[in-house]
Amino acid sequence: MNTILLPVVAALAAAFVPSLALAAEEPNLEALGQVARLIRWSGVLTSLFVVAAAWLGLRFLHETVHRLSRQFASRRLLLQKVATFVQFLTYIGTGLTVIMLSFRINESVLALIGGTIAVSVGFAIKDLVASFIAGIMIMVDRPFQVGDRVSFGGQYGDITAIGLRSVRLQTLDDNTVTIPNNKFLNDITSNGNYGALDMQVVMDFHIGMDQDVGLARELVTEAVVSSRYVFLDKPVVVLVTQVVHEQYVAVRLRAKAYVLDTRYEKAFDSDVNVRVLHAFRDAKIGPPAILHRHVDAAPQAAAQPRLAPTA
Repeated sequence: MNTILLPVVAALAAAFVPSLALAAEEPNLEALGQVARLIRWSGVLTSLFVVAAAWLGLRFLHETVHRLSRQFASRRLLLQKVATFVQFLTYIGTGLTVIMLSFRINESVLALIGGTIAVSVGFAIKDLVASFIAGIMIMVDRPFQVGDRVSFGGQYGDITAIGLRSVRLQTLDDNTVTIPNNKFLNDITSNGNYGALDMQVVMDFHIGMDQDVGLARELVTEAVVSSRYVFLDKPVVVLVTQVVHEQYVAVRLRAKAYVLDTRYEKAFDSDVNVRVLHAFRDAKIGPPAILHRHVDAAPQAAAQPRLAPTA
């Protein structure tokens, strides 16, 4: 009996298995067909031209802002802020235009796009979305702006661009540092000028305890106010404090003054230091050193005559 049924079962399996395999593949082909029908192929080609036009427009915008910033230095920060805002609008407008041109918008498309975005946010692009949201928060909350000189994560320099995903910082060593936007939500950022061209610069000078402190303070003040980089519309202060410097007790003179443009911060610091060094040398004001204090010996008591021992 079994020998008779085996050929029959084999024949039925051979007949039905390919049909089942094709039935399993048909829904995939149908889904692909539905997706293909939702795409407007003529609009895809047009979208490529839209993306290319947006790229060329942003490049022209950046070159124009760069030229105008060099020509009108006092308006540099305003021009960079306008360029950043236009860049955000261009990104959003280009994305919406590409979607409208490339897809036939209906309930199916909306459901498909909504499901894709939900899955992407949950799994694939959560960091990118977080950086995008953080970029919007940076634009609204404004902890810093394009052109500000900030310190973040051990990096110090000027903010050159605020994008949808990251912030670019140009260090004083001419290195470009790219920082994701979401990093700024939890870490501390130090902003030196906060939208202004001028910025406070702090410079320390140390002299010995036995030197003329009053004269040294006058020389430091004169060196600061006579620099061509100083911004005299804001006060110049020289603070005097006794500190321990390199294991020496010393007098610290801390000069606080404003540079007229953040780009000249290091030039201002160097100029004042050179002036102070020359002034201290001419006035014979020395650096900190170990001082030896001379202590007079206490007068010795008069020797008492010894009494002869009694028997």
